[in-house]
Amino acid sequence: MQLTLDEISILCVYSAMVVYAIAFIAFSIDLARRSAAATAATDAAARVEAKEAVGVGASGGPSSAVAAKPAASLRQAQDGAVAYGRSPSLRVGVAMTVLAWILHLSATVLRGLAAGRVPWANMYEFALTGTLIITTVFLVVLVVSKQDLRFLGTFITGLVLVLLGVAALNFYVSPIPLPPALQSVWLVIHVFVASASVGLFALGFALSVVQLMQARRESIAATAKAAKLTFLATLPDSVTLENLAYRINIIGFIMWTFTLMAGSIWAEKAWGRYWGWDTKEVWTFIIWVVYAGYIHARATRGWRGSRSAWLAIIGFSTVLFNFTVVNLFFKGLHAYSGL
Repeated sequence: MQLTLDEISILCVYSAMVVYAIAFIAFSIDLARRSAAATAATDAAARVEAKEAVGVGASGGPSSAVAAKPAASLRQAQDGAVAYGRSPSLRVGVAMTVLAWILHLSATVLRGLAAGRVPWANMYEFALTGTLIITTVFLVVLVVSKQDLRFLGTFITGLVLVLLGVAALNFYVSPIPLPPALQSVWLVIHVFVASASVGLFALGFALSVVQLMQARRESIAATAKAAKLTFLATLPDSVTLENLAYRINIIGFIMWTFTLMAGSIWAEKAWGRYWGWDTKEVWTFIIWVVYAGYIHARATRGWRGSRSAWLAIIGFSTVLFNFTVVNLFFKGLHAYSGL
């Protein structure tokens, strides 16, 4: 029996999910190795500190050397932890992510060919394309960023795996012709830019989550509780993570602004008005307001640290709410879920 293009696309989707799962496991193993290495580094530094303290106590010498040498030992040990964390499992994780991306891209292209149009006209197709762009943004950032962000692999592959799995199991519909309102070049422009924005927001969300974890570790580094998140000692500090998230979210916000503008132009051509307070339009604007508030609060009000991270997380939560709850439970002119 010969398979249709859509059936091959579905096979590629499930194959991509399997490979994403392997990548997730590989990245998780890397975090576990980082935790073990960071714990060893901390123990080694503690032993050095104890020896130095005994030596200074016996000689009565200055205590500044005691403070400096353990700190230097800890830095050296943590540098070793970082190198240990960049193990074969990390390289396997990246390689599997690239392979999953190829399968994911094939599934998306085949879905478009089966439908005879761009593959983002309903919830299943938007999820398929949106998660592909999330992975694409992650891989591109790995190449262009000066920071080594491979540690985000666990968060990104886990998020993509969950979203893709939910879409494949709950949102799948057979390819159908476009409704008249969607038969426009703006479908290509508006939805693609929106998907790219979501990819950037997802990466910013992952960075903000790690930032909060890192900030907590930094605040309780002297307590036993910090041992539960020892792998964080091998990652960039919370300030660096916050700055990275901010830059990525700014790019996403600019693209979301274009999404809002392009949507208004498309609405005027399709329905004869630029704005009609449709549920989808309102939530698109709410997302814009949340991220505008995030950028404004951080840039002019000095909202740094955890407050900035929580605003970014709330922003991505509104994106997910817009894609799921609004599409499934609210009716309107944008009711193109296909379900």
